[in-house]
Amino acid sequence: MGAFEKDMGNARVARDYYGILGVGRDAGQDELKRAYRKLARELHPDVNPDPGARERFAEVSTAYEVLSDPEKRRIVDLGGDPLDNGAGRSGDPFAGFGGLGDIMDAFFGTASGATGRGPRSRVQPGGDALIRMRLTLEECATGLTKELTVDTAVLCSQCTGSGCAPGTSPARCDTCGGRGEVQSVQRSFLGQVVTNRTCPTCRGLGQVIPEPCRQCGGDGRVRARRSVTVKMPAGVTDGMRVRLAGQGEVGSGGGPAGDLYVEVEEAPHDVFTREGVDLHCVLPLPMTAAALGTTVRLPSLFEDEELDLDIEPGTQTGTVRTLRGRGLPRLRSTGRVDGRGDLMVHIEVLTPTRLDARQIELLRELAVLRGEEQTDAAMSARNGGGLFSRLRGPRGSR
Repeated sequence: MGAFEKDMGNARVARDYYGILGVGRDAGQDELKRAYRKLARELHPDVNPDPGARERFAEVSTAYEVLSDPEKRRIVDLGGDPLDNGAGRSGDPFAGFGGLGDIMDAFFGTASGATGRGPRSRVQPGGDALIRMRLTLEECATGLTKELTVDTAVLCSQCTGSGCAPGTSPARCDTCGGRGEVQSVQRSFLGQVVTNRTCPTCRGLGQVIPEPCRQCGGDGRVRARRSVTVKMPAGVTDGMRVRLAGQGEVGSGGGPAGDLYVEVEEAPHDVFTREGVDLHCVLPLPMTAAALGTTVRLPSLFEDEELDLDIEPGTQTGTVRTLRGRGLPRLRSTGRVDGRGDLMVHIEVLTPTRLDARQIELLRELAVLRGEEQTDAAMSARNGGGLFSRLRGPRGSR
């Protein structure tokens, strides 16, 4: 049986939201968040191509949404399913409402009134933050350590997260008596109806701050610029993110900070184009060098690397020379570099466009010596195919 509910005749099995996230029923909000982040990173469709990963990712997201909501989690803990709208189709007509006893309490009340959820904590976990860092292709190839300035919520230095002015402390809310919610009782033909709602004075916290901190206004955090050190490994690529744990937004009430993600934005290069870990470049080659052969010094992304390419006599335009292991570092998921890609050099033979009288004379002499003073179909037989045979070559006749 899968994690989510499945039909079994006329009965339905409630979804095990705790099992989906792999946490115990006593897990706190921080543990839920950590479990969700871990599974989301493993199952996200952009990372995991497995066909079943997308469905599992949706299950994990739904489970986290349910257990993060106090009211929905309460229904789960009572044996119901807050997302099950098919009560009339199941064996239990009160499924999803926490059981028959809970329904009777909600409509008719008890000796002590409706059960409450209690106040929520003022301390809440902070959110994640994202910043983009523009890198050159050389920096992506070699990696670097860099100081970045980020603007995030940080802990208030005056109240250290409490939200209270120095020398003061939170007080119990008089409206709800510290419960975080207020009750209203109405009589109907069904009897006494008791409803709970969030306290409008303390917003469900059960406490109020008589004298808020002047620096943060009672939130326990302020926005500020600060510097963080980012270490980019060799082989990063455009769109890749590096996570800095606990460097994101501080939560309200001085709650734990989220994570900071630094996303790589790769700048275009003047010489090389990138294709994964492979590099491509175009080498313009003079006609004489292509005919006679030569050795060309190629540029490199690495300062301590020298690349010499031997050009064979008679090299043609469109020739691609591959230099194995001269591309970009291959970055594994563990952050370890395992070898390098290749460098593909695309050769483009340049035909001279401006010739002086002596150069024209020499080229004409060469043409006579090679029997090329006039290009026509008759050249095909004595020059190994010639122009027209190439047009009828591997790509087919035209």
